[in-house]
Amino acid sequence: MHFTDLFIRRPVLALVVSLLITIAGLQAIRSLNVRQYPRSENAAVTVTTVYVGASANLVRGFVTTPLERAIAAADGIDYIESQSTLGLSTIKIRLKLNYDSTKALAEISSKVDQVRNDLPPEAEVPIINIESADSAFASAYLSFSSDVLLQNEITDYLTRTVQPRLAAVEGVQRADILGARTFAMRIWLKPERMAAFNVSPVQVRQALAANNYLAALGQTKGALIQVNLTANTNLQTVEEFRQLVIRQQNGAFVRLADIADVMLGAENYTQEVRFSGQTAVFMGIWSLPNANALDVIQRIRQEMEAIQRDLPQGISARIAYDATEYIQDAIDEVIKTLIETLFIVVVVIFLFLGSLRSVLVPVVAIPLSLIGAVFLMQVFGFTVNLLTLLAIVLSVGLVVDDAIVMVENVERLLRKGLKPLDAAIQGARELVGPIIATTIVLAAVYAPIGLQGGLTGALFREFVFTLAGAVIISTVVALTLSPMMSAYLLKPDIQDHGLAATSVRLFNRARNGYARLLDFTLSCRPAVYLVWIVITLLAVPLYLMSPVELAPSEDQGVIFGILEASADASLDQTSRYAAAANDIFLGIPETDFTFQLTSATSGFGGLVTKPWEQRQRTVFQIMPEVQQKLSGIPGIRMFPVTPPALPGGGDFPVEFVLASTADTEQILQFAQQLQLKAMQSGMFLFPPIIDVKIDQPQSEFIIDRDKVAMLGLDLKQVGGDLAAMVGGDYVNRFDIAGRSYKVIPQIQRTDRLTPEQLQNIHVTGPAGQLVPLSEAAKILPAGYTIDYTGESRQLRTESGRFLPAFALAVALIFLVLAAQFNSFRDPFVILAGSVPLGMFGALL
Repeated sequence: MHFTDLFIRRPVLALVVSLLITIAGLQAIRSLNVRQYPRSENAAVTVTTVYVGASANLVRGFVTTPLERAIAAADGIDYIESQSTLGLSTIKIRLKLNYDSTKALAEISSKVDQVRNDLPPEAEVPIINIESADSAFASAYLSFSSDVLLQNEITDYLTRTVQPRLAAVEGVQRADILGARTFAMRIWLKPERMAAFNVSPVQVRQALAANNYLAALGQTKGALIQVNLTANTNLQTVEEFRQLVIRQQNGAFVRLADIADVMLGAENYTQEVRFSGQTAVFMGIWSLPNANALDVIQRIRQEMEAIQRDLPQGISARIAYDATEYIQDAIDEVIKTLIETLFIVVVVIFLFLGSLRSVLVPVVAIPLSLIGAVFLMQVFGFTVNLLTLLAIVLSVGLVVDDAIVMVENVERLLRKGLKPLDAAIQGARELVGPIIATTIVLAAVYAPIGLQGGLTGALFREFVFTLAGAVIISTVVALTLSPMMSAYLLKPDIQDHGLAATSVRLFNRARNGYARLLDFTLSCRPAVYLVWIVITLLAVPLYLMSPVELAPSEDQGVIFGILEASADASLDQTSRYAAAANDIFLGIPETDFTFQLTSATSGFGGLVTKPWEQRQRTVFQIMPEVQQKLSGIPGIRMFPVTPPALPGGGDFPVEFVLASTADTEQILQFAQQLQLKAMQSGMFLFPPIIDVKIDQPQSEFIIDRDKVAMLGLDLKQVGGDLAAMVGGDYVNRFDIAGRSYKVIPQIQRTDRLTPEQLQNIHVTGPAGQLVPLSEAAKILPAGYTIDYTGESRQLRTESGRFLPAFALAVALIFLVLAAQFNSFRDPFVILAGSVPLGMFGALL
């Protein structure tokens, strides 16, 4: 007895198997995570080191270079990018795809620790962070704006009230404040007053350090009671800082208020954040990798409703950007396509089978196979994403084939006079081999794609194995449930009538027409061979001329703007130009709202469009208009871009790096030549951005060492005084309502507008006397290889994987067909006749 006979003779067993598949699939639907794309381990480690007041060259030579050399010895690194700017070193280490990010983080941390003592003592401890491709952008961005409150006031409210509530939402990995201005006690020093009272910068820092001290006194230990002890050794209010005694002179106290303006300000004033023109602070919400992003953001929306009810007067909040809206819309569109596909397939089956009883067998097989595929997705750890949903849509036409063939074969035997049970048994036995062979062939087609490495394998592994899983489940259904249903649903008195008879007549006509066409082609074989050769040869240039990109661009409802200003621009100047760009964004009819984050020489902003159903144009149709209007703003360059379609790509479609042993100036000259050639080619919408900036105006203090010796100055003391006045480094912290904030002494902005003003600074001389800086110093103005980064690097890496995977798929199909037909000639005939024609049609 054949194994298919068991399910036909015992229908309950067939039903049990199908019910088990259904139950397993239904429970899997509830547990699967929902994402835009499959999860991939594509991480980057960032090492950030603050060296307050240090020039870019100093940061590069003494911080960035030693760290880079040490980090480069770690395993799993694809490439390293670094940037050295005023007071800041940023090193980004891109890891190889699917390399263990936890292992890489531990090794990089160890390498950084090894050179920590080689860094300047004034440099802060390097901060190491890791982010994956999925976490480069948050799942949602929240905007908190106000026309009344300042940024530091908004930031403090968010830190104390909103951030803890959002971070506690189930499934949230972190809730970060972006564009924050944290409270700080700003001590704006006055050089003239300090000189008049003979107070040096170092004395100010020493007084702050000595008199703003947190004392941990402990407690008394009495026989009956114990008392906790505290002391008011720390400063808390602006007035307490103002009354701080710096030194005693002629029997009177010199207080901090005599030589400085004291105010509760912000740590830095280097950024400005706006939401649709209003002062704002953003928050980014990142969901856990194993959490359902749609559910997480839905819970965030519910929490935001409660937060909005509790907001102080003057603050407005909203969800500025929700990435899950695009994901949900895309998933809804795929599900809509799935329903349409199911409907069309059912109608086509009915037209050809002509009987509701016959149609019922494949109609039951379709959802059962798809639900079973969902269970296999859970087993393999897959997620519900655009690619797995696409696999399910495509599998509808595949999973129904086996059931249709089974029904057709049983009906053929019924027409020969067999009883339904016997027809089902014999029909199933005849089709076991072909059905299994077909399944193996389909698996051989898709397996090479799923077994690839790199980004292609990471993304399409879930696609191909979901598709293969649906086909495998359909095979199980076709050999268990479909024969049983055919035995008990189909009747022996099968007659074509009505719509079915019409379909049969049309089918017979098509078959007869094909037979005549086949006879004609066989009679003129040379011409057929010639056409086949021409089509095969044409496929080659079509392939070579086809546009190449990592992934098709998608309308995600947002346009980003990358802003560049001149190297000597101030925040005030750049903000005015950024406001003009914001007005352009708001003037686009499809704009819903805008956002901006602006610094002195650069910025980032953009617009979020209205929902797709409320606009006529796509973001790609809007971008030329935006670019044309932005190009008319003087003083800045702003380039509109769209987010990458796939995770892990860079900021731009084309990114490459110049590497050379030459100095930075020579590399920059060569880069500018490439930039000019790129614009002359006419292939670029805007000039390529060069991220090397060496045109920042710079002045140098030229120390006269003879005068230094004559005046009895200490260069270490001189450098310390200058850093204390200009650098803006913090001394210690103070407390406001249970939170600590920095204390930062620095000369006012009006006293450091130009380098020449700094000559009025007094430095510490012999016996504590102050000496004008101008007496000891004067101020003076200040072979190639190409590699790729970001999306371009991924494209070049992945494009080389296609042809090997294609060749492997053809080889596997050939071997499977050879085993099925017991011949090496038949598979060659099949593949030679179908593959070139199929490629030509796809490329055309």
